[in-house]
Amino acid sequence: MKKDNRWRFFVLMFGLGLLGMISTTSYGEREAVTIVDYDIQLDSIRSGFDKVTCWVHPRAGTIPGEPPTVVMTMQKLLLSGSDVFYALNEMRSDDLGRTWTGPVEHESLGRTQEADTVAVVCDFTPKWHAASAKLLGTGHVARYKNDRLAGDYPRQTAYSWYDPEARTWAPWRTVDMPADPKFHSSGAGSTQRVDLPNGDILLPFYFKAKGEKTASSSVMRCRFDGETLHYLQHGDEMTVDEPRGLGEPSLVDFKGMYYLTLRNDVKGYVTRGADGLHFEPVRPWTFDDGAELGSYNTQQHWVSHKDALFLVYTRRDPKYDHVFRHRAPLRIAQVDPDRLCVLRATERILVPERGARLGNFAVTRVNDQETWVTVAEWMQPVGCERYGSDNAVYAARIIWRDQDRTDSGTSLF
Repeated sequence: MKKDNRWRFFVLMFGLGLLGMISTTSYGEREAVTIVDYDIQLDSIRSGFDKVTCWVHPRAGTIPGEPPTVVMTMQKLLLSGSDVFYALNEMRSDDLGRTWTGPVEHESLGRTQEADTVAVVCDFTPKWHAASAKLLGTGHVARYKNDRLAGDYPRQTAYSWYDPEARTWAPWRTVDMPADPKFHSSGAGSTQRVDLPNGDILLPFYFKAKGEKTASSSVMRCRFDGETLHYLQHGDEMTVDEPRGLGEPSLVDFKGMYYLTLRNDVKGYVTRGADGLHFEPVRPWTFDDGAELGSYNTQQHWVSHKDALFLVYTRRDPKYDHVFRHRAPLRIAQVDPDRLCVLRATERILVPERGARLGNFAVTRVNDQETWVTVAEWMQPVGCERYGSDNAVYAARIIWRDQDRTDSGTSLF
């Protein structure tokens, strides 16, 4: 090698080394992604379609035990309206999904007549709260006039808890928020929470002032004393300058960090932070090759395994242009938590499409071996049943194959 070229080579190597040190200093050393394998067992819990209403929002919570008890809430939707819901019902399994009881309607989770509106709790998600030893469900309040959404109505975060012996739910209540106009429409509908070791709850929610079109999302720290869910504080307020802003945020903790996925009309967003209240600037979801994920105008939720993090979502795909907003099939893929992207090669179909949308779903950890994703075929728009859907309510059981786990050995650089 000539002297000049040798000098250029040493300068180049020094520069690359310095860049590597800067990258390590800024972001920490990145680990290879561990690919976790699993089986999918798709159970149809019930089906049947009367063409007037349909079951939506089947969301399960798990009460620890041997075997654990799985309690799933869901409610009827009026097909001639838009987001017109009736009382929450309960289905329950005490034998790991082999048999189910219900649906049983609960008056305590039903519609309430107010001065000039009818209120109902909806977008409800139950989850075990270890500190109080109660199955605590959270959602938000919808209000109607003549079975139509009541315009720019006030919204609150709603909650209730379950008595497994009496098989009853407490009458739903709402969280008292700070007296700030920005919380006029504020709720935790269809969100995924994290319970801290001391019992405090990190509950994602979204909100907007009266007359505003764009929502912001945040995480509130709450305390549940067994009867009342108390607001303590909330963290960063996040939005984007795209239609309707950011809503339906879902939170997960994984290996010392908190990850938040957020819904937007145009694209899904993701961020992370160290304390569950404060986060990096949001960024659009992408695949690991840099292409946009294509999830839009519906929810994404997390599945967490001790060695890996997964995202459940729907996305654009010309093969499914006949499905409303491409909200089916329901997919799952592993996430690279350092690069905050979805690993394309790991994508699998969790629930296949039959014409109906599957965008409203929930996740529950049943035990160390299984995590379930529950979802129903939402029978709108009219005619989606011609592809085979009949308002089936599914439990997609993710059965972990830890004994077959392999390390990918793929560096994140």
